Amino acid sequence: MPDSANVAFRSRISLPLLFLIATAFGISSTIQAYLLVLVGGEQPILWHVALLNTVYWYVPALMAPVIMELATRFQVGRGGWRVAIPVHIAGAFTYSIVHTAAMFGARIALMNGEPPSRGWWWAAQTEYLKQLDWLLMTYLFLVGLAHALAYRKESEEQALDSAHLQTRLVEARLQALQRQLHPHFLFNTLNAIAGLMRTDVESADRMIDRLGELLRMTLNSSHVQEIPLRDDLEMLQKYLDIEQARFGPRLEVTMDIAPDTVDAMVPNFLLQPLVENAVRHGIAPHARPGHIAVNTERDGLQLVLRIVDSGDGVQPHRLTLLNQGVGLANTRTRLQYLYRDNYSFRFDNIEGGFEVRIGIPFAQATTRLAPLTAGAA
Repeated sequence: MPDSANVAFRSRISLPLLFLIATAFGISSTIQAYLLVLVGGEQPILWHVALLNTVYWYVPALMAPVIMELATRFQVGRGGWRVAIPVHIAGAFTYSIVHTAAMFGARIALMNGEPPSRGWWWAAQTEYLKQLDWLLMTYLFLVGLAHALAYRKESEEQALDSAHLQTRLVEARLQALQRQLHPHFLFNTLNAIAGLMRTDVESADRMIDRLGELLRMTLNSSHVQEIPLRDDLEMLQKYLDIEQARFGPRLEVTMDIAPDTVDAMVPNFLLQPLVENAVRHGIAPHARPGHIAVNTERDGLQLVLRIVDSGDGVQPHRLTLLNQGVGLANTRTRLQYLYRDNYSFRFDNIEGGFEVRIGIPFAQATTRLAPLTAGAA
């Protein structure tokens, strides 16, 4: 495990917590030992019992960080068992000897240096062998705990890495979808300019200027997926200037933008393909003048955007297909990636025209991204 992981790992095994646990066990063991001596018909000395049980639990608390650090560096299940097993055998017996020595020292202090009836060596061996199985189990428990915490940490890191990877994949997918929008619009605009060059050079020249401004704005905001509505409206206006030059008085556009929505976040380049679709199907096929209305409003926790054109609408079977995802699939896919199921995207025939309605979560620019404004590249 890398050093940074060890630092993070050690920070989760704090000495205060270990000594709090050891103190709780020490108190419990003291009460149990005191009552056990009483039941045996003897009168125990409380502080003697408390001292022995405190030492009994504080030694593991002191040694736990060392044992667990050793366990993380020499993990049996990581292919290094030839080294790990001898290390842990030596560690277990070292721990048992240290613990026995501390307990034996406490007993000597309580006995005021008076030797046991069968001598100190006999007493040390007895103390060691009586507790050996429990001490080895304690060591194995600490090793197992260290492994469990290490595996948990690695699992959390892997989950985090997986989430980051998924986010990057989604962002890459969104950027690819966004790039698909721009060439489609550019191709249509260049075709329109080419047509005007033969009949209206001034209009063609204005369209080229507006197209340059629009491309600069889209390039400046191409690195983000969401922008404030005001910026998307500004890009939309550049597009409409191009279409006004193309259609002249045949195209009338009105915008009813609620003031409390201009700072709301929307997918980058959202409105332009929707309005372009309205121009292509609602205005271009007819010789008569046409009208497009762009409306925005806040409806509770939703931002609602409506694009209405004065065309003839679509046939019922075609309308059903549109609402099932056919048509403007790119926009629908971006909405799905950005908002999961928390959005609406509907097409409807209305009296005197056709409506596209989008509902997305309302969020102010300051809660997601800093506002992006068009400027020199």
